[in-house]
Amino acid sequence: MVGSTTESAPKPLLAIENLVVEYPGHPPKRAVDGVTFNVESGQSVGIVGGSGCGKTTIAKTLVGLEKPASGKILFEGNDLFKLGGRREHETRRAIQMVFQDTLGALNPRMRVGDALREALKFHWAAEFKSSTEMDECVRGLLDTVELTADLMSRFPHEISGGQRQRIGIARALAVEPRLLIADEPVSALDVAVQAQMLKMLRRLLDRTDLTMIFIAHDLAVVRNLCDCAIVMAAGRIVERGNPREIFTNPANTFTRKLVAAVPDVSRALSERFGE
Repeated sequence: MVGSTTESAPKPLLAIENLVVEYPGHPPKRAVDGVTFNVESGQSVGIVGGSGCGKTTIAKTLVGLEKPASGKILFEGNDLFKLGGRREHETRRAIQMVFQDTLGALNPRMRVGDALREALKFHWAAEFKSSTEMDECVRGLLDTVELTADLMSRFPHEISGGQRQRIGIARALAVEPRLLIADEPVSALDVAVQAQMLKMLRRLLDRTDLTMIFIAHDLAVVRNLCDCAIVMAAGRIVERGNPREIFTNPANTFTRKLVAAVPDVSRALSERFGE
């Protein structure tokens, strides 16, 4: 309306609308069944559920590793599956994923420093005037994930699982994403290393405008890190809301079972955060 002062509400960074993802079969297996949710800029959203509930399939679809059977994924208002050319490349770069398998995600023949340099060269080669300048950026990435520069000369098998996971995060951050997807990044780590990793991620979120989707099977981990929790079962969302409220007073039967199954080590993890 001409002269109206009403402003439309800002669009979410990510909007998933009635997403359906199927795997081939007779009949096809529906891994994600009509999922809808938004992620606001700067928000950390945890997706939690048991194995096979569809949470990782959503993540793979967001980065283009799976194709939806129906529904929409809008990133900054643009349909991810209707983009093309440079616009698609830039949008895909803005969404980065950190995988659970730290050894599989890193080239075993490539030193840590070279793995980070490779990401920088691929996306920002023209921005660096010298190899020294690029090395300074690599050191800065390592510092961001609270690692020391001496790891630059190490191979993946020469460092711990927790360190490899941080390298994966640093490599994702090298392309300056708007959205970071972390798929079970702490599930293979012992409780003490989990706590260190989660504290590092929370500090990273606090000092940047990074938006994150954190996938886990453990609601206690999501409670300590995320602003919002989404609980999935059999490809559908069964509950969503503040993770602390869900953890203490779950409304859905499946969520209650999930909370009841949290082992003592996860409670010990929560206690490390002073709760």
